[in-house]
Amino acid sequence: MVAPAPLRPRPESQPSDTARGWLVTIALTLLAGILRFARLNYPTDGGTPMFDEKYYADQAWQMLSGGRGIEDNPGYALVVHPPVGKLLITGGEAIFGYTPLGWRFSAAVAGTLLVLLVIRIVRRMARSTLIGAIAGILMLADGVTFVNSRIGLLDIFQTLFVTAAFGCLIVDRDQMRERMARADAAGRTRSHRFGPRLGVRWWRFGAGVLLGLACGTKWSGLYFVIFFLVLSLGFDIAARRAYGVRQPWLGTVVRDLAPAVYALVFISLTIYLASYAGWFADETAVDRYEVGVHVGPGGWFSWVPDALRSLWFYHGAMLDFHVQLTNTNGYHHPWESKPWTWPMGLRPTLYYFPKPAETTGCGQASCVRAVMLVGTPVIWWPAFPLLGWSLWQSVVRRDWRFIAVLTGYAAGWLPWFADLDRQMYFFYATVMAPFLVMALALTLGQVLGRSGQSAERRGIGLLLVSIYLGLAIANFAWLYPILTGVPITPATWNRELWLPSWQ
Repeated sequence: MVAPAPLRPRPESQPSDTARGWLVTIALTLLAGILRFARLNYPTDGGTPMFDEKYYADQAWQMLSGGRGIEDNPGYALVVHPPVGKLLITGGEAIFGYTPLGWRFSAAVAGTLLVLLVIRIVRRMARSTLIGAIAGILMLADGVTFVNSRIGLLDIFQTLFVTAAFGCLIVDRDQMRERMARADAAGRTRSHRFGPRLGVRWWRFGAGVLLGLACGTKWSGLYFVIFFLVLSLGFDIAARRAYGVRQPWLGTVVRDLAPAVYALVFISLTIYLASYAGWFADETAVDRYEVGVHVGPGGWFSWVPDALRSLWFYHGAMLDFHVQLTNTNGYHHPWESKPWTWPMGLRPTLYYFPKPAETTGCGQASCVRAVMLVGTPVIWWPAFPLLGWSLWQSVVRRDWRFIAVLTGYAAGWLPWFADLDRQMYFFYATVMAPFLVMALALTLGQVLGRSGQSAERRGIGLLLVSIYLGLAIANFAWLYPILTGVPITPATWNRELWLPSWQ
């Protein structure tokens, strides 16, 4: 009796409506750009930066005006974040000068591109232009990424790089599946117990470059390096198992581990160091020549170039700043929040709030103008049921899409629980927003139903999804005044604050 041939996975084809897919993507991206660029120079604190813009707008301008690409002003005794995000801010300041439009322009570009990326990533994962469009609509209605696209902070840049790196890994997964399918057709998947070599993987290399830029924006990008390395190796194990490799785990260790570490760790580190090119080239950069001053010339690491040892010392000072920034040491802020509040956005961040008695424009003697970083409740409040559903899909159904999205979400959230004494803010959760939207879009795709189901079932699914999207858009429109600083009456302001923790 002849044994049946082992089952092979079906090819995961992409949607065939390429032109329509790009038409939908471009239309939603243009709408995102209009929303993010409209009145981008408003509001300000009397023409000056608001909230933490006062750090990054000034440092970016100094990097630009000094012509060296580094903050070498002696007044900056310590700069606590790497230079990539501020270098991007200099792009807008180079065009529009030291103005609100100048220091916010690059953030608006990044926020607009983020919408495009999420649409394309979800379209690829779901194999559906419609579900990709759903993700784009949710990104348009998300208050967190919207507000952070209209202020000169660093978080939107890190979010863009992390999301782009995630997208690269999704494309890499698909390409490796295609290569495994060709190898299987040629009879090479079982010819060696470790399976075939998969060749050069440029998309994973690109992910490493983008992760290096994420780390060069804020150090928390390192969390994504670790989580995405595990995700990439998990994709490789799953592919080798699916195509009948005799030892898929060991095969992944032998064939894929070293290249993955090279692409996602070594390349990330290289890009990160390259972001300090201005620091290496600047004779007056902070702590540029510390060997022989605060760093002994001898010791175990005397073989390391002095420039790298000085940079290590500088990073030690940066790390000490972050380590000491704790509630125990007396650092408190009225709008700080802890990570268990982030999934639902229970404690937002107030970026701008001039005195009502000095504010006009609402038709009354006293008006309110506010810019508050708050997640659109229709999108953010279902977070815990959504995470539970995604976890069930990951563990029970072994749906790789939810596994991937949960990995990205976890990388932006879980590491912050390691030091709850540290001063934290809700804007740290910006990197979680794209993965929240991806999980929502994939779930709504399941609500829509499959092509083989009855017309009535799919009709009901479409109705439910349409109602939900309508509520998300309406919720965003309701919050719009406090996301953009539109003058409103005190009574309207009170109606905007849905929870006591928002006050």
